Amino acid sequence: MIAIGSDHGGVELKDFLVQMLRSKGLAVEDLGTKGSESVDYPDFGRLVSLKVSKGEAERGILICTNGIGMSILANKFPGVRAALVHDLKGAQMSREHNNSNILVLGGGITEKSGAERILEIWLRTPFAGGRHQRRLDKIAQVEQELGTRIKNDTE
Repeated sequence: MIAIGSDHGGVELKDFLVQMLRSKGLAVEDLGTKGSESVDYPDFGRLVSLKVSKGEAERGILICTNGIGMSILANKFPGVRAALVHDLKGAQMSREHNNSNILVLGGGITEKSGAERILEIWLRTPFAGGRHQRRLDKIAQVEQELGTRIKNDTE
């Protein structure tokens, strides 16, 4: 399942990508926002990032006006490897080298046709493993050393 969310600056692109993904038969959970009224991107970025961090979504997509805020937020969550992508090569390398599990796009920067191509490459590109896994293991070690974790609902 792919969780997707945006703020008002990314809602048009989000709605387009939700439609595209569903037309391909993929399971998508649209976590909002639903309109062009100004909202705070951390509220929607948190919903998607939490689902990916907890393993409730295999991957996520986040969109705000330029993608930077969503990227900063998403990468605070353990196990999340969010990649702000602007081109096809970035989409490919974020998967091959970093095993990115959240794709971040700038709704005010990325045209619909470009976003569609970026997303297709990001979805179909496998993680290369090998030396790249060693690097991801080091990132996981940093998370462990910092004590980063997801609190249970009862905490």
